[in-house]
Amino acid sequence: MIADERMVAFINSLDKGNTVFLDKLEREALAEGVPIVRKETQSLLKFLLALLRPARILEVGTAVGFSALLMSEYGPADCHITTIERDEKRICEARENFHRAGAEERITLLEGDAAGILAGLEGTYDFLFMDGAKGQYLSLLPEALRLLAPGGLLVSDNVLQEGDVAESRFAVTRRNRTIHARMREYLYELKHHPQLETCVLSAGDGVALSVKLPDAEAGRKEDETGA
Repeated sequence: MIADERMVAFINSLDKGNTVFLDKLEREALAEGVPIVRKETQSLLKFLLALLRPARILEVGTAVGFSALLMSEYGPADCHITTIERDEKRICEARENFHRAGAEERITLLEGDAAGILAGLEGTYDFLFMDGAKGQYLSLLPEALRLLAPGGLLVSDNVLQEGDVAESRFAVTRRNRTIHARMREYLYELKHHPQLETCVLSAGDGVALSVKLPDAEAGRKEDETGA
């Protein structure tokens, strides 16, 4: 665990839960071994949505639709969520869950590879939740930044890999070394990109919050850092 287990358990014990439908969906997903956002990350998302009130939300990585439904439920009443998924089984499950929740008009599910879909999207989004294949985060960042409105927030989930990202590459299993290296590169890019101001939190499995700076501020930051 990244954080002390007793402290995490205590913080989570204070949580008031979600809607009846979301709580049921969470239990179903966990019982089937489907990864969904952790309790700590759920609380963070709800807080950010209440604070920022984003109208247009983009999500990379739908899975069974839990996080999209969470954002739909706790975002502004007039917000719309566009979410991307390529796994056919998960797509079917997500569509069914959106139907069961009566959220089909508030959520648009785009089917296919995130890189190609992001490249074809137009307009800007106020809030972008990155929660797809971790090894693709870095390659998706340029399109994510293009689509993020100035002042918009990029939320990247699972960036600390149970703490492994802080370890030497030789301390992680050989099969995880590629994603370990890519996540380290991604975090470095988030922290040093002239268009972004980023903080990395240890909540859940690690969450990076990156605000896209207005052009004037980004230009000044680039001059100051020599980026």
